[in-house]
Amino acid sequence: MAKKIIGITLLALLALTPALSQAKQVDSIAAIVNEDIITTVDVDKEYLQMQKEAEKLPPSEKMGLRSAAVNRLVDKKLIEQKIRELDIKVTDEDVKLAIEDVKKQNGMSQETLEQALAAQGLSLAQYRVQLKEQLERLRLMSQEVRSKIQVGEREMREYYEANRANYGGSETFHARHIFFKVDKKGGPEDLAKAQALANSVLAQARAGKDFAELAKQYSQDPAAAKDGGDLGSFRKSDMLPEIGDTVAALKPGEVSSLVTSPAGIHIIKLEERKQETGKPFEEVKDSIEELLYKKKSDERFAQWLKDLRSSAAIEIR
Repeated sequence: MAKKIIGITLLALLALTPALSQAKQVDSIAAIVNEDIITTVDVDKEYLQMQKEAEKLPPSEKMGLRSAAVNRLVDKKLIEQKIRELDIKVTDEDVKLAIEDVKKQNGMSQETLEQALAAQGLSLAQYRVQLKEQLERLRLMSQEVRSKIQVGEREMREYYEANRANYGGSETFHARHIFFKVDKKGGPEDLAKAQALANSVLAQARAGKDFAELAKQYSQDPAAAKDGGDLGSFRKSDMLPEIGDTVAALKPGEVSSLVTSPAGIHIIKLEERKQETGKPFEEVKDSIEELLYKKKSDERFAQWLKDLRSSAAIEIR
């Protein structure tokens, strides 16, 4: 009720003073969200903040920042309105406890915290305001979004299996290659000759001839005469991208097509691939649950905000 009275009072005041009303619309009002106003001063501050955040981005990604600043403020205003509507409260004591928690987690004293804030251009009072807004938003998300999200055991296991490398369970490969050197100073004829020879050898390898013997006979890798082109065991990331990507796409016993790298032309045969065990699922289960929960929360919050925006009365000037 108070909100409605404030809105009506403001509109009535503007109506009674048409000259002042017009000046405000031109000079001060950037947007109206339901009954709340966003001023050009607000937009200027948000725009400057977004410029700082985008300092390291390429110029193409810095376009439209002012419009993005207005839209971010509209979203903030909608969130503030929802917080008021749901009567979500964060007390000074809540903020104080949050600051103590930040200090504890980062091993900071009050002095070092204030120094760190000053380096970011923030006073302690400004930080308290920011922290209060963050806590309000977290409680809003918990009430409106997170309470409706579930992460199941099957979902966590599927993520674990698909991302084993993140938990020390990297995949290793054992492969051989036949290498054909291409002179960088040579012309198209030299390249064509190397490709013709490589294709001839590839046909023999795929016809079932012993790959190691072919490597000893044709490979221009000096070590091939002794080891039959053996590359040993390695991870995908250990090799040139062209080699690593090719090996990762092969099945054991399979021979690749011709692979061109900065060094020359390769024919690769995958002998074996192994999946290292890494950390067991139970050991990383909690971190996976937290990661998936956050991902779902962010997605659901974005949709929730989109729905909130579609049902609001928004005027951008």
